[in-house]
Amino acid sequence: MGSNSKVFGAAQGSRAAQSRLESRGTISGRNCAPRVTTISRAPGRKNAAAAAIAALLCGPFAPGPSAAQADPSDLDVGQRTAELLAEMIRIPSVNPPGGEAAVAERIAAELAGAGLETRVFMTPREQPSDPARGAVWSRLPGRGDARPLILLSHLDVVPATAEEWEIPPFAGRIEDGWVHGRGALDAKGVTAVHVGALLELAGRPEPPARDIILLATPDEETGGQEGAEYIIRQFPELLGEAEFLLTEGGSIRPARSAREDIIAVPSMWGVTVTEKGPCWLELTTRGPAGHGSAPRANAAVPRLIEALDRVRRVETPIRVLDEVASMFRALAPNAPEEDRAGFASLAESLASNPSFRRRFLSNPGYNALVRNTLSITVLEGGSSTNVVPSLAKARLDVRLLPGERCETFVSSLAAVIADPAVEIKILLTFPSRSSPSDTRLFEAIERVAQRDDPGALVVPRMIGGFTDAHWFRDQGIVAYGFVPRWLSRGDSQGVHGIDERVSIANLQRGVLTLLAIVDELEALTPSGEAASGPDQTAPDDAGGKNGL
Repeated sequence: MGSNSKVFGAAQGSRAAQSRLESRGTISGRNCAPRVTTISRAPGRKNAAAAAIAALLCGPFAPGPSAAQADPSDLDVGQRTAELLAEMIRIPSVNPPGGEAAVAERIAAELAGAGLETRVFMTPREQPSDPARGAVWSRLPGRGDARPLILLSHLDVVPATAEEWEIPPFAGRIEDGWVHGRGALDAKGVTAVHVGALLELAGRPEPPARDIILLATPDEETGGQEGAEYIIRQFPELLGEAEFLLTEGGSIRPARSAREDIIAVPSMWGVTVTEKGPCWLELTTRGPAGHGSAPRANAAVPRLIEALDRVRRVETPIRVLDEVASMFRALAPNAPEEDRAGFASLAESLASNPSFRRRFLSNPGYNALVRNTLSITVLEGGSSTNVVPSLAKARLDVRLLPGERCETFVSSLAAVIADPAVEIKILLTFPSRSSPSDTRLFEAIERVAQRDDPGALVVPRMIGGFTDAHWFRDQGIVAYGFVPRWLSRGDSQGVHGIDERVSIANLQRGVLTLLAIVDELEALTPSGEAASGPDQTAPDDAGGKNGL
């Protein structure tokens, strides 16, 4: 990270934090609106930082072209949310290198313009020449009856190749009732829904029972160390001793009507309570360089290929977590007839029914839920056809079940490779933690589902990927991956894929359903129950079963 990119901010409600900000030259914004604060202590850049802050506070918050076409009061919730999302998509924030600060500023304009306490925080960047990175934080004060609810999302997106898309991925086009572009689902669309919900809550005559905090961070797509983790480490007071958090990672699978040879399936509200943990690895081999016309047996590239051939044949053991078993039990009544018994008793069936095991594991998504997985994702060698390189590298995306340790997995992998000359380096890892499902927030989601989507299944689940939720579970916050949007399998393929899009109807329904969940949570919260702070959540323990 570049030392010139350290930037700090803090919650207005904390006296100590506010004093700290004032000592660093915070611009209050009293003479211009909206009120947003950005603070920098970048060495040697005081004048530039001050100018940037002044511009942020007084300059760039004019509505973008699409927002200026209509008075926001004339637009319904879905259209307003779609317009904001389209603007966000048009602001580049591909990670790496990021550039999320500009998106954070646009969101801050929307929230501060509604009178909400709002701050933009600049976060570290890899190189001084990289575009500015940042997060946006906003708070709607509640009555103090309970600890806060955080709405978490991220502002960075993965790359997209324009030639592969029907509509350019960063055009932010609204067409035929859909918002098209990279981030429409993952996760600028989540941010837009959170902003829409917070604005609707802010417009109500009475405050909510608890503070509602919006936090949209950078760097999630590459691990979150320079985003969510950085903010938690530097400014824990921003979390407000929150009790609950909602973020990406779960959605709603639409109901399916009965057709010939296909039974009807109710909608499923998947609420993620735990995730697999990353164990990203880099394999390196070295050998003598030389001319391609004279092959060498101990060259770097052939040695790496040999190691990867062993790696790709690894078959990790099956382990069914309680959360996974519960999810499939809930799905059993609507599963294909030949799989119902297997879903109802997953661990036993995988162990004793070869036919079911074969069908189940042939589904990549199901397979990833019951074992550690390994994908070879990056290869690096020479750049010239006639030159034997002295160095070759590969990267592996390993995802571990909760309770597993990356270090133990690496030891087992080294034994499989059986070549001490192959170097294995851990690039990213952190433990996976779980949140309980017997909470008022989970009950609130269930109540909304039962009322608004009769017959729906509400299922606690594990996902094969990871989000920033684990950073907050580490702080003892109950964190669920759930965004109320109805996504078919085809819709979900846009995540990290091509032609990513979300419907305006889904955005509107998402905002309204999130509001309903907040209302149900309030109804379940006795007045004056605010507690002193969260208990720390212990990491899951799988009893040491963490080898290959």
